[in-house]
Amino acid sequence: MVRRYWGDERTYHHTAPVNMVFGLREALLLIAEEGLEARFARHRLNHRALVAGVEAMGLAMLVPEAERLPMLNAVRIPEGAADGPTRQQLLADYGIEIGGGLGSLAGRVWRVGLMGHACRPANVVLFLSALQVVLTSQGVRVKGGALEAAAEVYRAG
Repeated sequence: MVRRYWGDERTYHHTAPVNMVFGLREALLLIAEEGLEARFARHRLNHRALVAGVEAMGLAMLVPEAERLPMLNAVRIPEGAADGPTRQQLLADYGIEIGGGLGSLAGRVWRVGLMGHACRPANVVLFLSALQVVLTSQGVRVKGGALEAAAEVYRAG
């Protein structure tokens, strides 16, 4: 319908949601203010810290390192962990919302987003701490050192 609007017919299709246009404008202003290269570097740094912490706990990422996206991290659910209850407890007790796996990955991975404003060291540290507490409360054995591993990434830059 949009294509026909810009063609010879000029068929009217809909009224654009103005609040979405303003939201997009504000998001683009924030990106321009930070700068693309700085924004990309921030996402990569927080991703590396998250992965270091997850792996220090003895958990594993789903995607091979060379193929990962810094903004979306798929963490394999460890044996003995309850997918839904883990996500529910993270949200209820810590205000952290992570996604479950989709399709064939349902019940096998957690999707942890590091996007935009949420991509901050404080959020990475909170997630690692909270995940360790929640998994331990379920009887899942996790190694210590997650926060130290993340901190080392931040120190190294």
